[in-house]
Amino acid sequence: MNPQRPLAIGAALLVALGLTSCGGAGGGGGAHSINVLMVNNPQMADLQKLTADHFTKDTGITVNFTVLPENDVRHKITQDFSSQSGQYDVATISNYETPIFTKNGWLAPLTPYADADASFDQNDVLPTIRTSLTVDGRMYAEPFYGESSFLMYRKDVFAAAQLTMPDRPTWQQVADLAARADGAAPGMKGICLRGQPGWGELTAPLTTVVNTMGGTWFDKDWHAQLTGPAFRKATAFYVDLVRAHGEAGAPEAGFTECLNDLEQGKTAMWYDATSAAGALEAAGSPVAGKIGYVPAPVEQTAGSGWLYTWAWGLQKASRHQDDAWKFISWASGKQYEQLVGTELGWSRVPAGKRTSTYAVPQYLESAAAFAKPTLAALQSADPANPGVQPRPAPGIQFVGIPEFEDLGTQVSQQISAAIAGRVSVDEALSSGQALAEKAAAAHAK
Repeated sequence: MNPQRPLAIGAALLVALGLTSCGGAGGGGGAHSINVLMVNNPQMADLQKLTADHFTKDTGITVNFTVLPENDVRHKITQDFSSQSGQYDVATISNYETPIFTKNGWLAPLTPYADADASFDQNDVLPTIRTSLTVDGRMYAEPFYGESSFLMYRKDVFAAAQLTMPDRPTWQQVADLAARADGAAPGMKGICLRGQPGWGELTAPLTTVVNTMGGTWFDKDWHAQLTGPAFRKATAFYVDLVRAHGEAGAPEAGFTECLNDLEQGKTAMWYDATSAAGALEAAGSPVAGKIGYVPAPVEQTAGSGWLYTWAWGLQKASRHQDDAWKFISWASGKQYEQLVGTELGWSRVPAGKRTSTYAVPQYLESAAAFAKPTLAALQSADPANPGVQPRPAPGIQFVGIPEFEDLGTQVSQQISAAIAGRVSVDEALSSGQALAEKAAAAHAK
């Protein structure tokens, strides 16, 4: 789950960049022009660079991009798709939104297009990713890239400090290592963990800790569990670890800030998305070749990595569905991965979605440090059974209900305040319990 940074200035700048890349965002609308609304992640920035000279040149279809930070883009996508205005033909949605949008009748099914397009090779999409975007036997979004989560650490720093990372660490082992790595180099902290509020920021890694420590947001009968002993234990562990050995400015730190901290030598470890590895190992990265990758830390479960994909959803009200599919199939296809590899470098391929990616020699050479750990994490992720007890809705780092977007964000605000020392963990979870009970009311029988 990638950065949620609703900064108006940044949004304006990114929209301006989108306008200059392929025409005016939201403009056009002709038979050979489509409007795409997408999140401002690095992989999408690469897509913008390549679209005009390749997709548009080959097809004659102009793509008008609107690019926004995650919090902002989610709101705008929901607004446009729920009204079925058809302003945007295609948007980046995730495996969280896809089943919800499908149930609401906002998405056009993509299986008929994929079945008629042999070159797309739908069966090549990783089974866990494919399943997460499938509703009633049909896919309603096609993945651009997929990710799980793992622990990243500085191999050179560990070697110098005579620290050994276990092949499959527990969270207690990680906490012990963080304490010993803290200060291993000038200005270096032991670990970076997201503290920035947002259901896709702090809530994502925290929920995986909750899962493996025996907790859950709701039991199978929709009883909220935030003040239960396991949820409290996991939250207190997370907050205490960040406060004791985490990054500077932790309450404001999300994916981007932790990525920068690891690249700049400010932290010895980072638990986060597998998609971060491409940036860490890219040409010019100061830590390329210095990072080790091990599975997400556990306690009571065999694994705890999350499952997430940024995917392309086609608005049901779009008047340009055939052209939109051409864009989706290009951006999610094998040929696009080859294009990125040859034009921009193989470590920048939007991977984590196709089985064939992990058989491309150039990619495996470039991604040798993280390709296998990423694939293993994606293959083992189980959204239906992420913890030690039955769940009422699928999801690993989220609960697959519409209310979770607000619930996860509001609870994360309280926990971020606990990281900042403004409230206690018990106070944060007490507030969260009341919010969760309200969210559950619509689902409890």
